[in-house]
Amino acid sequence: MCGRYASARKKHELLEEFQVELDGAPDEELAPDYNVAPTKQVYAVLSRVPEEAERAVRQLRIMRWGLVPAWAKDPSVGSRMINARIETVAEKPAYRRAFARRRCLLPADGYFEWMPVEGEKKKKQPYYIHPEDGGVLAMAGLYEFWKDPGRADDDPLKWLVTCTVITTNATDVAGTVHDRMPMMIERERWAEWLDPMLTDVERASGLLVPADAGHLAAYPVSTDVNSVRNNGPDLIKPEEPGEESALF
Repeated sequence: MCGRYASARKKHELLEEFQVELDGAPDEELAPDYNVAPTKQVYAVLSRVPEEAERAVRQLRIMRWGLVPAWAKDPSVGSRMINARIETVAEKPAYRRAFARRRCLLPADGYFEWMPVEGEKKKKQPYYIHPEDGGVLAMAGLYEFWKDPGRADDDPLKWLVTCTVITTNATDVAGTVHDRMPMMIERERWAEWLDPMLTDVERASGLLVPADAGHLAAYPVSTDVNSVRNNGPDLIKPEEPGEESALF
């Protein structure tokens, strides 16, 4: 699964990197976050057709991590829906409508996974997994709108927008740490993946292909990342000097 990741780039960098046409939150910018956890606010790239427009426009939005289906009675279910498995995402009731119409990209600098420590049953070592070239990860995601029945229609908090990360079997370096990893969307597939007019789930599923081997690197980091209260660039530093080059 993917339960923690790092997203520290500034908004203007993401607007440029993902060729965004519309800043969906012009008056808000998230602080660099080296320990993104479920229910936190995150950046998401998506395409939607604005009212009276003729085409979809690529946007950068801020939403909460942990998808809340439109039919949910309570938004608390989102904390259990941070990941959607690629094997069942097109069929599960919680995700299938979003998979057909509301796909997105979740930018990340890297993500964390934990590996059991040999000989110590209860101890796990966190690893930071990231693009070897220092680029941005475009994690495949879904987003959904949830309407709070307890709020007035003119209440700005009436609608909650949430998202989830699609996961797949881990390969290459990532597979040595954990058996699951976020599904990455390569740049040449971004436009099609985000296209809200693409509602054929078989075609959408065909866009979910593993990234090229050798794309990722991994190294152990401090167990400080275990606590969501900790944050800052030290969380993605190698646990011991020189370990950034001692990759799997």
